[in-house]
Amino acid sequence: MRVKAVIAYDGSAFQGFQKQTRTNRTVTTTIENALADLQIISPLTGSGRTDAGVHASGQVIHFDLPEFWSDLNRLKNSLNKKLSTIRFKHISAAPDDFHARFSAKKRIYRYIFKENELSVFERKYVAHYSSFDPDILKRALLMFVGEHDFIYFHKTGSDIHTTVRKIYDANYRQEGKYHFLYFTANGFLRSQVRMMVESAMLCAQNELTLEQLQKQINAEKRYHSRLSPPEGLYLARILY
Repeated sequence: MRVKAVIAYDGSAFQGFQKQTRTNRTVTTTIENALADLQIISPLTGSGRTDAGVHASGQVIHFDLPEFWSDLNRLKNSLNKKLSTIRFKHISAAPDDFHARFSAKKRIYRYIFKENELSVFERKYVAHYSSFDPDILKRALLMFVGEHDFIYFHKTGSDIHTTVRKIYDANYRQEGKYHFLYFTANGFLRSQVRMMVESAMLCAQNELTLEQLQKQINAEKRYHSRLSPPEGLYLARILY
């Protein structure tokens, strides 16, 4: 039986979501080891890959269960007892052709930062940016909306056929001392969200002009390739 699971994880504990040859400290390897302890030998597929230090509150994965595992609530509880930095929020039966990555229609990322100094309890989970212009930030974010070739907004090394992606929404809001950026798209390239965040913040801090940002979005010229800190980024929700 194929199952779909929604998970959350503390990205600071891992070197990324995807399996790696040089380390076992990945989300995929950790979950697959926990599944193997329960006699579930199945590859795990996620809706997307997160970088080292990046968190998730709504990552979706799929894997296949042997026939003797039919109680999904018991499975969820058993996995949560084994895992400390990963939490299974839901596990449900899925069609045999369900694919966590290719069946997804939209992906939503959330970025959290503060202007004030971070406390010791926030440093792994919130980014820091000094003073900025919120109006310019909003204008910069709107420039990402639409379908663009994001060839200058990703790190190489991904198994992709095209760098064109469609951004449905990119917005900013403040709640108390915290600032939030939200991005919704049909998909994201490797480190694309972190590069878009950094670009928008550079504009809001007068280190990059809106005209330069537009040229980079238009794939005319690359003005920077810096990434925002991973601590503030969360894979928030996957829509199917």
